[in-house]
Amino acid sequence: MEKSDDPVALATVAPLAPITSERPVGTDLESSIPSHVSHCNVFIIIKLMLTILTLVYDLKIDMARAMAAPDTEHPNGTPDHPTQGWSVLQQHVAFFDQDNDGILYPWETYIGIRAIGFNVLFAFILTLAFHITFSYPTLPGYIPSLLLPIYIENIHKGKHPSDSGTYDTEGRYMPANFKSMFSKYGKTSPDKLTFGELWNMTEGNRLWLDLVGWVINKFEWGLVYFIAKDEEGYLSKEAMRGVFDGSLFYNLANKKNASMDKKMS
Repeated sequence: MEKSDDPVALATVAPLAPITSERPVGTDLESSIPSHVSHCNVFIIIKLMLTILTLVYDLKIDMARAMAAPDTEHPNGTPDHPTQGWSVLQQHVAFFDQDNDGILYPWETYIGIRAIGFNVLFAFILTLAFHITFSYPTLPGYIPSLLLPIYIENIHKGKHPSDSGTYDTEGRYMPANFKSMFSKYGKTSPDKLTFGELWNMTEGNRLWLDLVGWVINKFEWGLVYFIAKDEEGYLSKEAMRGVFDGSLFYNLANKKNASMDKKMS
């Protein structure tokens, strides 16, 4: 695997996400933690593995990434995926911004949901639920809007509890937390999850008294499984990573367009 020297992949600040510069994160955790974390052999082994990854692959798995969603196979994040200065969480929803003005309106979200393969009725329901849930938290002021716009700049304010922790509170991507999804719940395969394992993940992420976040988390991953599972019924690691940086949505739309073109030819 190549070392990551891409400044975008290593950035902890996204130009179009001011909150990431207002709340900076440290980048020297691996070099500052003492080697002897614990007398327990397990923790020593884990620390040694992280050190090897850091020195050999320059992965910096502890470091939050503002504009890229890397893993061990993709140290620079998704190849050819445009960040446009957005944080990874902002990229997660940017696909649905049809006119690229930084504001999502319900009709834009509906078009995007249809583009990735959902039918008319389901797209309408999803659009309504999404905008009712996330419009007000992302507004720049306190007065609600009947148009239910979602401001991408403030999408971090819509982050809900009982999630995987792969986004931090400013919308950065946390490689270590993404990796933990598979080490904790990937019992069948190390790089993909079954529906049952996804269910167990949402159960494991649930916080006490957080009914809303727990339900939203289950609903979100259920939708992703439905639209992106492979022929064997697994949700791959690559598809899940693509959810976080939004690249999965572009891939699904391209796949649907190619399928339609094939039918017409």
